[in-house]
Amino acid sequence: MAKVVLDNLTKQYAHGYITAVNKLSVDIADGEFLVLVGPSGCGKSTALRMIAGLEEISGGTVAIDGEVVNEVHAKDRDIAMVFQNYALYPHMSVYDNIAFALQIAKVPRQEIDRKVTEVAGILQLEPYLGRRPGQLSGGQRQRVAMGRAIVRQPSVFLMDEPLSNLDAKLRVQMRSEIARIQDRLGTTTIYVTHDQVEAMTMGDRVALMKDGVLQQVDTPSNIYGRPANIFVASFIGSPAMNLYHAQLGERGAGGASLKLGSRSLQVTESVFQQRPDLARHAGGEVIVGMRPEDMEDLALVPGHPPDQTITADVYLSEALGSDNIVHFNLDARVAEVIDPDTLSDISKSLDGGSSACVARFDAKSTVRTGERVRIAVDCARLHFFDAQSGLAIWGD
Repeated sequence: MAKVVLDNLTKQYAHGYITAVNKLSVDIADGEFLVLVGPSGCGKSTALRMIAGLEEISGGTVAIDGEVVNEVHAKDRDIAMVFQNYALYPHMSVYDNIAFALQIAKVPRQEIDRKVTEVAGILQLEPYLGRRPGQLSGGQRQRVAMGRAIVRQPSVFLMDEPLSNLDAKLRVQMRSEIARIQDRLGTTTIYVTHDQVEAMTMGDRVALMKDGVLQQVDTPSNIYGRPANIFVASFIGSPAMNLYHAQLGERGAGGASLKLGSRSLQVTESVFQQRPDLARHAGGEVIVGMRPEDMEDLALVPGHPPDQTITADVYLSEALGSDNIVHFNLDARVAEVIDPDTLSDISKSLDGGSSACVARFDAKSTVRTGERVRIAVDCARLHFFDAQSGLAIWGD
């Protein structure tokens, strides 16, 4: 096991005109499971390949267990990588695929047998050791690829979207398997994915990137509950957080009003106390974020304060069994990131002044498409962002 330190890690192409990874700095603790997540093309796989030694580093350093490895060959970095396409040898048995690196290293046969048997037990592959990859399911092939990495007992595991070729049900099963195995082995792991569910359920911490720039690195609960900016807020969560420009009224004894288009909500004094910097924005424009799960059918939550409700016409209702996804319109301006490097110039209005909003109601809600509904908003869980920078407003 080892600590991995990325210090201003940078990758540029076309003589510096294209920056794929821009000054990425993260400390990954010994035994930690860190997930690099972000949309396609954000630079996460490039960063992983630089750590692996498969991509030349343009700037900054990679240190493994205290040693800078920029100039160390990939095979000498004491890492093992699990690829998206498994990269198994089709003509070899499962046993030989797992044992291959040990055979190349001329490890004694008895020791190879012991290690392969141990790894096969961890991965529940004992019945398949004599089969070839073509005779296995996708999940079994992925476990073989993991076994080939585990058997070497490296200091660091690198995993590049290892579940992307699996169907939805198998992905759920395999992500729990990978998390269980990593926890058992305690090996430092850096896992790349574009799937936020994988990131939130598997990682000790999550590092979220966009266009080569690290946006936030934190625990899954903090990434969800305290997003650093509106990009993080909009990327994490499904359905995504609703983000709008709003006018925050002057602060009074009971808080302040929050105007969303033609609708108003009351922001209580407790919200200002939780977010000290919000007071500086009173009387001005802010970006407000409402997670779909923080809104509910008022019929199911009687007694909710009237000044924390809105009325809307539902244009689409999706009954999923476990909950009801409700779509309606607000006449507020949508906020979204235009320039992810500076988070500037973030306002964008939809044509006609009508903006989509999504709420996640309890499955008991009977609201259907075309109906008018009164929506209870949990204003204590609203998110606030600076209207110019897009950065979260907290102050603690």
